[in-house]
Amino acid sequence: MDQRAELSEFLRSRRARLLPSDVGLPSFGNRRRVPGLRREELALLAGVSVAYYTRLEQGHGGNVSMEVLDSIARALRLSDAERDHLSHLAGQKRTKHRRTAARPQRLRPAVRHLLDAMETVPAYVLGRRLDVLGWNRMARALLGDLSALAPADRNMARIVFLDPNAVDLYEDWENKATQVVSMLRMYAGCSPDDPRLPELIGDLSVRSEDFRRLWAAHTVADKGHGTKRIRHPLVGSMTLSYETLRLPDDHDLALVTYHAEPGSRSAELLRLLSGWGVDGVPDGSAEETVGH
Repeated sequence: MDQRAELSEFLRSRRARLLPSDVGLPSFGNRRRVPGLRREELALLAGVSVAYYTRLEQGHGGNVSMEVLDSIARALRLSDAERDHLSHLAGQKRTKHRRTAARPQRLRPAVRHLLDAMETVPAYVLGRRLDVLGWNRMARALLGDLSALAPADRNMARIVFLDPNAVDLYEDWENKATQVVSMLRMYAGCSPDDPRLPELIGDLSVRSEDFRRLWAAHTVADKGHGTKRIRHPLVGSMTLSYETLRLPDDHDLALVTYHAEPGSRSAELLRLLSGWGVDGVPDGSAEETVGH
């Protein structure tokens, strides 16, 4: 990934989403050729010279201090995830270490056993580039048979954008797709030297117009917690909560779980799906793949 180009495009995209009225500034003139704040206005808000900010937006972030980055982040009203992304693109580090894609990723046997032990909770493990490295029987019943996919296709971005069933499975597919792209963009900022990342992004860009559209928006976010509406072909629509838990020995690995509110209709449907999963899906949970 070209870090200078990424830094330039990210700053421009964040500046374009703000207006002077959003940040309490008078407009410098009534006519604007492009949407959003002008460089002069952003520099004023951040307390830096226009020339300095212009150089940064042109991709020259090598010598910028964390203090200046924080000022620019405040002026752009960046989220915590976007602040971290900006720091990585500018060659600075916050509390998180720069990620490396040199070593292969494997699931420890204890993690695979944990997945199997979660008999009523759909759960899977995401690795680098949103590769799906392991899953349990309930995840298979809820999200589809991942074991039927080739190892290279067991990737959440490929599934969401290239599998036509994903549009039916996720009732708010646009929100799910935006979340996936935002996580992939954040990973790209942390791991620009991952040799397999350009291949993934390039393939998705060629094969999916929706991916190209969302990738160009430069949204950045880490996967956290929230709710999803799942439209399952057998049991119908469910509202499920998800949680994301980073594994302590490898923060590139994330355990994702789904659950329903106790006593709800969705909990009953999930219980029915659990019974169907036992009888209708061959066992073979917690499949492992290795990503490099």
